[in-house]
Amino acid sequence: MIFRKFQVGKNLATTAGAVVFRNEVLELIQFQPATTEIYHRPLLIVPPQINKFYALDLSPGRSFAEYATRNGVPAFVISWRNPTAAQRDWNLETYLAACKEAIGAVCEISGSPDVNTMAACAGGFTLATLLGHLAASGDRRVHSVTLLVTVLDTESPTLLGTFASRSGIAAAIQRSRSRGVLEGEEMARAFAWLRPNDLVWLFVANNWVMGNRPPAFDILYWNSDTTRLPAEFHADLLRMYMENPLLNANRLKVLGTAIDMANVDIDSYVIAGITDHITPWPACYESRKVLRGAMTFVLSSSGHIQSIVNPPGNPKAKYFLNPDLTLTPEKWLETATPHPGSWWDHWLKWYEGRGAGKRPTPAHLGSEAHPAGDPAPGRYVHQH
Repeated sequence: MIFRKFQVGKNLATTAGAVVFRNEVLELIQFQPATTEIYHRPLLIVPPQINKFYALDLSPGRSFAEYATRNGVPAFVISWRNPTAAQRDWNLETYLAACKEAIGAVCEISGSPDVNTMAACAGGFTLATLLGHLAASGDRRVHSVTLLVTVLDTESPTLLGTFASRSGIAAAIQRSRSRGVLEGEEMARAFAWLRPNDLVWLFVANNWVMGNRPPAFDILYWNSDTTRLPAEFHADLLRMYMENPLLNANRLKVLGTAIDMANVDIDSYVIAGITDHITPWPACYESRKVLRGAMTFVLSSSGHIQSIVNPPGNPKAKYFLNPDLTLTPEKWLETATPHPGSWWDHWLKWYEGRGAGKRPTPAHLGSEAHPAGDPAPGRYVHQH
């Protein structure tokens, strides 16, 4: 089978680095810088809990981590542990507390008082909630946020939302509680069949009928390498979906603080995909109602994962920009300016203004308090 051609740590997730912090929920991987100077302010990447982190460190030449390190961005990524029924009680607060520990480790290692952050999909929803908590606590250790294909306003229409009802959500919660986890394969199948022409029949036609090697097969391998969600975290996500607490202040309390996103005043860079059916771009655009501070919204000419795995050099790639976020989604696109190429290069220019200047690259990964341990991609990514 063609999947056997891929091995995590061999030809996927190959950007050099080391695990510099580990707790029972996550491993923190620091990538090895590839330049003689790096930005003072580091980047912490928070992947979705429903997938392995290496969508952002895919094949060489298609890895965002590789791109970042080659351009002087000191990058760290969270690698989630793959929970079993024994971790059924892990909830939203479990993940938020673990993320706070990771931020503390990144600040200590880099010597920076704060970090830039990046997150995708469910990881973005988690990170946004954490930003609300940090703001309520007076904790200013996050300087900016980049959100990839993330819906924060759950009242915005999504294809998944059309199938949701209170009774259906209650049944889903009960089902995962009875098992202790939501199996990753269930989520992957649901996402695939939301776009059967692109995610199922395209590969049937190419591989089985035409005998061609399917395109971007590293993405399909990653998509099949799923993780589970603990039952209580799954329940928290579904309740948040119904209650929309990021748009409605003080509906949610986590780690002893009420969440009011009006208090989160940091710069944001928001990416959406024009053909994304999982987190449709108009729903991602409505993050403008949730986020405060200067927001840059970028619309990529791709789908859900292809919007993230978008390296420079693709002659078909383009993205749209429009600084006027007061417009309806339809009017925004109608008056947006198309730009050829990858949003990665545009993001890098945005990051430059938030990197706090450059410094010589340290000789070693980690620090005395957080020494470099297992080489990247670590242990948790191999858990099944």
